[in-house]
Amino acid sequence: MKALIKGRYMSRIAETAEDVAAAQALRHLAFHGRPGRDADEFDADCTHLLVEDRRDNRLVCCFRILPLTGGSEIARSYSAQYYELSALSAYQGRMVEMGRFCVHPEVADADVLRVAWGAMTAYVDDNAVELLFGCASFRGTEAGEYYDAFAMLKERHLGPKRWLPKVKAPNVFRFAARLRRKPDMKLAMRRMPPLLRTYLMMGGWVSDHAVVDRQMNTLHVFTGVEIGAIPPARKKLLRAVAG
Repeated sequence: MKALIKGRYMSRIAETAEDVAAAQALRHLAFHGRPGRDADEFDADCTHLLVEDRRDNRLVCCFRILPLTGGSEIARSYSAQYYELSALSAYQGRMVEMGRFCVHPEVADADVLRVAWGAMTAYVDDNAVELLFGCASFRGTEAGEYYDAFAMLKERHLGPKRWLPKVKAPNVFRFAARLRRKPDMKLAMRRMPPLLRTYLMMGGWVSDHAVVDRQMNTLHVFTGVEIGAIPPARKKLLRAVAG
């Protein structure tokens, strides 16, 4: 996949152990707010995408992708640790799990996200991917802060029954079953994590429950985006950046 440049930012695939170590350091800083190294056994099987500031080569964003030939490999995914994904084992098309997406805490330039999603779009197109999935996280483990966001997910964005993940993790918030409120849409969107907001704009869907992950201090939902279902206008914008 060729490098993607927009303004002062450039995306590329990690090529060395040092590149991966830099991504792991950025992840730890973004997720835990202090220096360290966020690493696990999935890193070795993933392709790592980096977004750098061309002025000083500083890493400002990264994520990793795990390609799967189809649903028969779904148990290899990071998400399968937390969600019972047997329904997706019947999925026939190529799949990619996107994970550990983060932006440097000191960077707030929208072009960073545009380059990251452009790189992801180029990868999806180059590899004929049909389903993009992963875990989208809310910061903290107190669901009450996000009731309107979860109510909105229940009302508008639950996954199709044929693919819907079942409960596997020991500690979950079953928002689709528990919440009876009408969401305040403006508040819901303000409380929605930026990554999940982007997934939803692409027609993404979510699980009917959130996993309480105290190790990462997050609540996360399984999220799927069927590439063929992305609205044409959104797809055109993404491909314009990717091109």
